[in-house]
Amino acid sequence: MALGLRCFRLVHPVFCNYLAALTRPISEGTLKTVSGRQNDHEQSMAFPALPVRHFATKKAKAKGKGQFQTRVNLNAALVEDIINLEEVDEEMKSVMEALKDNFNKTISIRTSPGSLDRITVVTANGKLALNQIGQISMKSPHLILVNMASFPECTAAAIKAIRESGMNLNPEVEGTLIRVPIPKVTREHREMMVKLAKQNTNKAKDSLRKVRTNAMNKLKKSKDKVSEDTIRLIEKQISQMADDTVAELDRHLAVKTKELLG
Repeated sequence: MALGLRCFRLVHPVFCNYLAALTRPISEGTLKTVSGRQNDHEQSMAFPALPVRHFATKKAKAKGKGQFQTRVNLNAALVEDIINLEEVDEEMKSVMEALKDNFNKTISIRTSPGSLDRITVVTANGKLALNQIGQISMKSPHLILVNMASFPECTAAAIKAIRESGMNLNPEVEGTLIRVPIPKVTREHREMMVKLAKQNTNKAKDSLRKVRTNAMNKLKKSKDKVSEDTIRLIEKQISQMADDTVAELDRHLAVKTKELLG
């Protein structure tokens, strides 16, 4: 008797679950009911629902963009008949070097004679650097002089260019001598230098986009001569080079911003 009760306790839960499964209504989410008439008898059958394919949404795709992507490393010599990747790389590097040179000579807390060298002056003979038409010297730690005796007709244009250089300079003129007081290093001056650094970085990025666009246009001319896969790889290589240069531009801007704000 005791053995029978023990066996019943063990079997009872399984048996109850089995009965519940038999009496449970068919779920609409997993089964699909089809009704019809055959030989004047109404039949009702349940079939498993077909699997539904879920496609990635735009949001999901955008989320995956930040994930690591395989880098391309083409041998420039193997594709030189299609495009000169070394030349494209040099053009991109020149954009980077131009910005670094601009930061070193123009974007500085302390204004120096070298800061004025690259200021572009619009003259009757075209655009010229200030140091090409004027003699720039340091009169004192607080004053820079620009002697325009060699090109007196460009004095007014030089004053305008200095004032609009974005370096917070307010030049004064005495005949053909331009006096440029060096502004005090204030928080406002530092923030203005940071703003100018960002503007110059954006200009560098514009130049970089032109280099990339020109390279892509050259590549399009070869689409009839080489396979699509080859073109796609070269396009990815050029985009990768441009992205690396943009990252380098941003890195130099971050370093310069930290230097300017102290």
